[in-house]
Amino acid sequence: MADNAETSVATEGIVDAWMQQPTARFMDQPWLETLLRWTGLERRVPPVAATVAAMDEAGVSRGLLSAWHGPTGSLISNDEVAEVVRAHPGRFAGVATVDLTDPMGAVREIRRCVRELGFVAVRVVPWLWNLPPNDRRYYPVYVACVELGVPFCTQVGHTGPLCPSEPGRPIPYLDEVLLDFPELVVVGGHVGYPWIHEVLSLATKYPNFHVDTSAYVVRRLPPELVEFLRGRGRDRVLFGSNYPMLTPGRCLDGLGELGLDDEARALFLGGNARRVFRL
Repeated sequence: MADNAETSVATEGIVDAWMQQPTARFMDQPWLETLLRWTGLERRVPPVAATVAAMDEAGVSRGLLSAWHGPTGSLISNDEVAEVVRAHPGRFAGVATVDLTDPMGAVREIRRCVRELGFVAVRVVPWLWNLPPNDRRYYPVYVACVELGVPFCTQVGHTGPLCPSEPGRPIPYLDEVLLDFPELVVVGGHVGYPWIHEVLSLATKYPNFHVDTSAYVVRRLPPELVEFLRGRGRDRVLFGSNYPMLTPGRCLDGLGELGLDDEARALFLGGNARRVFRL
């Protein structure tokens, strides 16, 4: 199995589970200030060609591009994501977002994005709304995801932006969601620090809960998550970068130090994402 897994990565490439192709609206957000300071990025929109080049440099064959919508409106619209996906066949897949204040509109938009635009998931970032995922406003979104067979992606852990981190705490918020929707596939992005033990307890308890490593370089992953990835959690952890805040190449620097066998490495770099998102 290990040989087959290594061959899969070599032939199919890496999948990046969390990327953005920012708009000027996104890059102008004041909450980006701390991330820009940490990463050294400028407030400019990277051209799509630079995004593709960063993927090529790291061996990423497919990137999941996320739309963003918050209380102030659209920051990266679903149609803007779809335009990039259409212009680069096979390189990207779309991840939809919705307006939580419009439940019926959210359900209709998810159906449109999945059925007409071919999007593979839905993402809502809790800190952007300051609403934990067990808030009633999310529940129509979960019903639509189960109905259409697409994962719900969210953020777990503290926030880089200067916004409250509490909505990203896994227990009790995601715990209640996973109990209420046993058929819902959930991917928690950004690792979940400092509540890494809560994250791993959910991943142990619920077979449909997964974690992605976006916003972290692999050499800085919590040791508990690395141990989980090496062993019983090898089919539950997905690679992600959070581009453009971090490039895939920068995130993967030090991959060899994780001590992954061939199977765990192949699942982490692409196999799990292909299965979870049905790529």
